[in-house]
Amino acid sequence: MGGIMNMYHPTRIPIGSGFGHKQTPLGRRAVHRVRMSLREEGPSVAIVGVTGAVGQEFLSVLSERDFPYRSLKLLASKRSAGKTLTFENRNYTIEELNENSFGDVDIALFSAGGSISKKFGPLAVEKGAIVVDNSSAFRMDEGIPLVIPEVNPEAMEGIKVNNGKGALIANPNCSTIICLMAATPLHRRAKVTRMVVSTYQAASGAGAAAMEELEEQTREVLQGKEPTCNIFKQQYAFNLFSHNAPILSNGYNEEEMKLVKETRKIWNDHNVKVTATCIRVPVMRAHAESVNLQFETPLDEKTAREILSNAPGVVVIDDRAANLFPTPLEVSNKDDVAVGRIREDISQDGNYGLDIFVCGDQIRKGAALNAVQIAEMLL
Repeated sequence: MGGIMNMYHPTRIPIGSGFGHKQTPLGRRAVHRVRMSLREEGPSVAIVGVTGAVGQEFLSVLSERDFPYRSLKLLASKRSAGKTLTFENRNYTIEELNENSFGDVDIALFSAGGSISKKFGPLAVEKGAIVVDNSSAFRMDEGIPLVIPEVNPEAMEGIKVNNGKGALIANPNCSTIICLMAATPLHRRAKVTRMVVSTYQAASGAGAAAMEELEEQTREVLQGKEPTCNIFKQQYAFNLFSHNAPILSNGYNEEEMKLVKETRKIWNDHNVKVTATCIRVPVMRAHAESVNLQFETPLDEKTAREILSNAPGVVVIDDRAANLFPTPLEVSNKDDVAVGRIREDISQDGNYGLDIFVCGDQIRKGAALNAVQIAEMLL
């Protein structure tokens, strides 16, 4: 299962611990008592792709948020089937994913790649499961909600476990989630007409194998050896390069176009202008993004800072005097998205533009946490 699998440990960490999260410890304990009492009444949950980096994070987030599952089924490829995984003091045998995996499943959390999702997602829905899919397979399909709970919860209105109907809900791309967590509260106030995004994306976005390759390459380069390049075609350690997604005919790569298309769908605004440049940087986990916003109505930086300070799932780190702003390292393993460098775009007159810098953990809010939050809304 690799080094990432061995790194997993279901330690309970208070949500937003040490990160200014808005939920109080008292409130957290109260939630814990209620959820534990409802556990026998909770849904049956399956995790598809449990041995991957996001699959492992699904387990961590379920535990930390005391998700009230009645039963848990761990699914992976034939290669991992039969292996044992300990979670919340119980031993589980990983099962091979197949057509018969979902007969008794209420909620299925998928993170096993687009081809797996396309094959097994509809099968799970036919069996009555609600699928929360982390791949790009269904994001742009008409009629399938693309959801960030803090941004557009209304998109999945009426979808509930107790309805007895299967459904498919798509988890947006990690870079889109991290961007829109910060941009949306400002969009609600002044309406974004154009957004320019430059991303600095970590190895975590390419999965556990990429994280391991970055670690291996770092050792090799420091020892004067030729770096091993299996996941990426070029040296990753001590380097950066254009995102490895395929380049399209318009010159944008697929990752960049996801930001364009997904933003329009999530905001339900097909007229908003979005352009993006996505870069892979040698950071282990957590993405950073430079975001330039142009508004329909004026929005000054002081008001923007106040809006972001009160936005759910967002924390402001914006200390100009100390030159202290968000970093990928600081948000790693954290739930909140951090935003700073909040400043007027001096190329535009009249407070019609802002620049912000955003960092968020790709595996947490960019993937597993967002999916589990969606699952919570199904209860």
